[in-house]
Amino acid sequence: MDKTIVLVADDDPLMRSILEHKLSRAGYTVALAEDGQAALEQARALRPAIVVLDAMMPILDGFEVLRRLKGDDATRCLTVVMLTALKRQDDIVSALQLGAADYLPKPFNPDELVARLARLAPAEAA
Repeated sequence: MDKTIVLVADDDPLMRSILEHKLSRAGYTVALAEDGQAALEQARALRPAIVVLDAMMPILDGFEVLRRLKGDDATRCLTVVMLTALKRQDDIVSALQLGAADYLPKPFNPDELVARLARLAPAEAA
């Protein structure tokens, strides 16, 4: 059976690398995007089980990506988890109102992220 796909969208190469390593070890297949436009295109093409989305990215910010994903019939059902340095209550509430399934502020514990993702879409064995 195919592994569960998680799309990680973050403009920080180190963050993408850390998340790719941690999520791969947890049993997920990881796709990466370095900006909001690439994230939107990959989400449409791959239909991942989960999109882990940073808010502050070039081209399109994470809130706009979330808005477009949830506004498109083809991607409306995708599960989106915001993982961002934005910690203001307004940002958290806005993301949840736009349709994010969860919101985890940076800095974060990678094990906590894996646990949150497992609740939303458990990894499948290779």
